[in-house]
Amino acid sequence: MIRTAILGASGYVGGELLRLLGAHPQLRATKLFGESKAGHPVAETHPHLAAVYAGSFEKFDEDTLADVDLVFAALPHGHSQAIAPAILDRGIPFVDLGADFRLDDAETYERWYGHAHEAPALLDTFVYGIPELNRAAIRGAKAVAAAGCYATAAILALKPLVDSGLVNSESLIVDAASGVSGAGREAKEATGFSTVDGSFAAYGLLNHRHTAEMEMALGATVLFTPHLVPMTRGILATCNGEATGSGDPLEALKAAYANEPFVHVTDASPATKWVSGSNGVQVTARYDERTGRVLALSAIDNLGKGAAGQMVQCANLMLGLEETTGLTAIGVYP
Repeated sequence: MIRTAILGASGYVGGELLRLLGAHPQLRATKLFGESKAGHPVAETHPHLAAVYAGSFEKFDEDTLADVDLVFAALPHGHSQAIAPAILDRGIPFVDLGADFRLDDAETYERWYGHAHEAPALLDTFVYGIPELNRAAIRGAKAVAAAGCYATAAILALKPLVDSGLVNSESLIVDAASGVSGAGREAKEATGFSTVDGSFAAYGLLNHRHTAEMEMALGATVLFTPHLVPMTRGILATCNGEATGSGDPLEALKAAYANEPFVHVTDASPATKWVSGSNGVQVTARYDERTGRVLALSAIDNLGKGAAGQMVQCANLMLGLEETTGLTAIGVYP
């Protein structure tokens, strides 16, 4: 048994991690940290997990890490910078979902997040956590910064097309829509039922922070516009760019992902429900002769491949386990 701690266990991503670990044959969630829910039973916050978890959440205490083999953190950005040294100094493998260590340098972080990085010396310690891009580096790494949900969807749709020269990397446009769970569990007027039901809205115009990840991973310039869609889970990314090559973009995706366990290249236009509840990704692409542009789409579950599923996928690689352990590419449908 690999003893696992989860920081932010009371949130939506924390709950999804608990669900996945509850069925994982080797990882066990033994320390469940949730500051706002400390002392409350897990089943009170996550009733769907009542059959598996009988304990309560507790406040984070770094001294308890002596009994932990792996740490997952699903905290708001900025929080991991304070706790990372305590984890890494103990040599405990660490998978962080926050934005704190995803970017290459402190200057880029400050530009997009609006404040100075508090632990810039640790940035080089973390591997950017999209296994389809960085599998070799993640395997055996001690620290991984799992990618953002929007970034994961866009990067997986576009990376093979940029790398193969089929699309101009300076012309990329990404429009992506996410379910409301991507905003977290905390009650907010902007994501309340009365606000989002029957509505479809863009937000974060020109400055959404996942843009920086997309540009870093793609080596490109990206105009990214996120949207909030009135559903609970899922992301659909619709991406396009100026065509620069003569190849078929769909065939490029098929070649790039032929051996990937979680990425399925489809001739059809993907839908979020096809991957709901899974770590799966469905992608497709087209060349539009009329406009001279390439269109690429991807669908993921923002709590799955966009968060908890990708964290588990990275952890499996870090610990030398089979990458697919405890995960599936099969969605829950209808």
